[in-house]
Amino acid sequence: MATVEISRLKKAYGKVEVIHDVDLSIAEGEFVSLIGASGCGKSTLLRMIAGLEPITGGEISLDGRVINAVAPKDRDIAMVFQNYALYPHLTVAENMGFSLRLRNVAKADIAPAVRQAADLLGLAPYLGRYPKELSGGQRQRVAMGRAIVRQPQVFLFDEPLSNLDAKLRVQMRSEIRTLQKRLGTTLIYVTHDQIEAMTMSDKVVVLNAGRIEQVGAPLDVYDRPANVFVASFIGSPAMNMFDATLETSGGKSVVRIDDLVVPLPVRSAATAGTKVVFGVRPEHLELASDGDGSARFPFHVDLVEPTGAELQMHGRIGSTPAVATFRGRPGVREGDLIHLTADPRDFHLFDKSSGERLV
Repeated sequence: MATVEISRLKKAYGKVEVIHDVDLSIAEGEFVSLIGASGCGKSTLLRMIAGLEPITGGEISLDGRVINAVAPKDRDIAMVFQNYALYPHLTVAENMGFSLRLRNVAKADIAPAVRQAADLLGLAPYLGRYPKELSGGQRQRVAMGRAIVRQPQVFLFDEPLSNLDAKLRVQMRSEIRTLQKRLGTTLIYVTHDQIEAMTMSDKVVVLNAGRIEQVGAPLDVYDRPANVFVASFIGSPAMNMFDATLETSGGKSVVRIDDLVVPLPVRSAATAGTKVVFGVRPEHLELASDGDGSARFPFHVDLVEPTGAELQMHGRIGSTPAVATFRGRPGVREGDLIHLTADPRDFHLFDKSSGERLV
């Protein structure tokens, strides 16, 4: 296990800077996911840690040792690639032991290391096969096994499940997390899949255009997004957001969305008249009952999408498109006008100008 410390890290291609002063601390044995949209810099950041991409500025330290100038093979870091990067002319056993051969490890020591990793990954029956004779999930395990036999201090995974079907992705998520816990190795995982990041990680790092927007435990980032970007990116369907104005009524803070007034659970430090963005997640909306005294949102239903376990309703609250997600079957039809409500503790408020969280 090892700690990873990234300080004021920069990456530029000519005059175009793609990673901007990134600071990040990763503890021993921690599973950290880098998540963001395509082109946000997450794979570039991972490759810089691996030593596969030159650093423009800043430092990367492994257990307190700066490794900026250390060759990739000497960093004690193993990387699992999206496309597996297996040698087609080598058997499973030869692929898994290849990195040890490069390090001039004795043949007598390679075989037991490969066998141990194969047993751990359920690959023992396939050691004599070639990659073309394996399924996608088996190839992914071989790529993981090749990393494991090196016994590195840090594992790097670059979108390793993106080539697998949905059912196999779920299985492999569980296997990777279980394996990481068993080995106790520090693991940095790049993904664009929120479910992977939320279910597997001790900590998620949300990236946007080469900058870190928020770092935290998955549920903390979900429950209290730091800004509009994180709020709109984390969660599926995305958070409903409304342009609004902050007002004061009876000594309490409220927001006005068109003609709708919504009370906030706590007093906002922002002044009355501030332009804000009000947010509430689709899964936190529910049908309002008669006489319900809480905030009521009139919702014009445009489209009803049954997904099996859930029902998604697309429509409008005021003039703004919105989505509501329900468990079960509430019997709502397209064209209906219904009223929704939500627990005020599930409201989110952001400054319109800066995008930063207010409540």
